[in-house]
Amino acid sequence: MSALAAALLAAALPVGADVITQTNSEGRQVVLQRDAIVVKEDSSSIVYKHFDLKDRRVVKEALQESSLPYGVTRSAPDSRQQIVDLWKKFGFTATVTETSGKATVVYDAYIDFYPPGGQGSLLEAIPARTDFPVQLSSGGSDTFDFGDVTRIKFQGDQMELTLANGQVKRGRFLMPTQSPAEARFLGITDHYNPASNEVFDFSVPLAHIQEIAFEQ
Repeated sequence: MSALAAALLAAALPVGADVITQTNSEGRQVVLQRDAIVVKEDSSSIVYKHFDLKDRRVVKEALQESSLPYGVTRSAPDSRQQIVDLWKKFGFTATVTETSGKATVVYDAYIDFYPPGGQGSLLEAIPARTDFPVQLSSGGSDTFDFGDVTRIKFQGDQMELTLANGQVKRGRFLMPTQSPAEARFLGITDHYNPASNEVFDFSVPLAHIQEIAFEQ
């Protein structure tokens, strides 16, 4: 994300988001997060969603109980929807066509990793990402950021990537782990509920995708 885009987002977000504060040792309230949607609040923790400028996606974080008290100023439901609509403008947007032929516009898109079939738990922590690691058919490997890709076609375990500069690369998705895992393409759709405990409402294994077309 450009410095200008980051500045615009930072300036726009506080208009309707939940605000998380903490009372410091001097008794003053310090703002910890302005661009939040709080999904859980109790005596032990506060769980909230916000847009991560670096990764260009929505993330969920938690603040654990502290000797210094936290506070939350909640926004109205319509204001929360406005915040989500704003998040959707700054993340990666793609039209995903599944092997069934169903096409969905996905905002704030990213890739994350789950146990095969969604059963059990991963043997190791694998960070989510907004790029494609590829074992190239021509030899070697490379990583392609979402922002550098216009279209990806999948056929079995093979991928054909059309880059923004016109180059075409072929290969297969290179899993970042040797342990059993499933790569999924996730994000927010037009039906996303701002109050959801999740940071996505679209989740499809890469193996079930026919094509991804990114907006530039």
